[in-house]
Amino acid sequence: MTPAFDDSPVRPDVESDSEVAFEGALRPKSLEEFVGQRKVRGQLQLLLDAAAMQNRTPDHILLAGPPGLGKTTLAMIVAHESGRPLRLTSGPAIQHAGDLAAVLSSLVPGEVLFIDEIHRMARSAEEMLYLAMEDFRIDIMVGKGAGATSIPLDLAPFTLVGATTRSGLLPNPLRDRFGFTAHLEFYETDELVRVLHRAADMLGVRIDEESLGEIASRSRGTPRIANRLLRRVRDYALVAGTGATLEAVRAALLLYDVDELGLDRLDRAVMSIILERFDGGPVGLNTLAVSVGEEAETIEAVVEPFLVRIGLLSRTPRGRIATKAGWAHFGFSRNADVLFGDDL
Repeated sequence: MTPAFDDSPVRPDVESDSEVAFEGALRPKSLEEFVGQRKVRGQLQLLLDAAAMQNRTPDHILLAGPPGLGKTTLAMIVAHESGRPLRLTSGPAIQHAGDLAAVLSSLVPGEVLFIDEIHRMARSAEEMLYLAMEDFRIDIMVGKGAGATSIPLDLAPFTLVGATTRSGLLPNPLRDRFGFTAHLEFYETDELVRVLHRAADMLGVRIDEESLGEIASRSRGTPRIANRLLRRVRDYALVAGTGATLEAVRAALLLYDVDELGLDRLDRAVMSIILERFDGGPVGLNTLAVSVGEEAETIEAVVEPFLVRIGLLSRTPRGRIATKAGWAHFGFSRNADVLFGDDL
């Protein structure tokens, strides 16, 4: 029987079995290696090539899209392909204008500054960023009251790469200062299979195309989820000694509460509450959050977008309502026919 795992020596770049080491090794190093987002890759390549030909720093870049689609990886690629150093921080870490001033004043010429979740920066820091992005300058206030003085501080030219999962929360003056905004889309199943092929090779997991397709189809169009599920399948196959077969994949995903549509425990809890306790809705967000014991923000930002995208849930002004597909998926086909008729 073919062994489930490669017996050859582990490659140095994936020597550590930690999740962090694996994620770091898995990130592609160039736009050519990056799977999916074909349009965005082409746009970024043009932007970087033009900047290189003119010997200038690339324009500021905003990467918008749901979590797990590769925004951080693309920021690293921008720095790598332009041959410039990278500084990483996040919006929640910048809660005062002074925090941002400390970061900006320490940048070296041409450095790429990546701010993850940029929409969560403090408002005072956002306002400082306007001038920094446009004129590479910030104003430092010294003193208080009538004796306060503004001291201008010139900055080294830099490229800001901002990432956000909620671009609508960015103020227009900040959004308009980005030279290019990329909107990342969810991945198709065949693209996720290519992502998984690379991950399986790095993990040393021997797995066939059908099994990879099964994992990809349950990954919610998100590479981060696909790679996480592959690691769980690897663990299951290793402990059970079965090899990474299609049966092992299905058994592992069943064990971890991931169904054939990619719904997890929380997704099913939300849908069950709507269907069984509120007769399909409508039900308000706060009521729903209390019923499942989760924060309303988690339901709205993590659960609902996927349920709406696959057609199981509808958001209306009166609240959340289960669709006919939602009723049918949870075994209430008769209820769905009564409520919606024979047509979807």
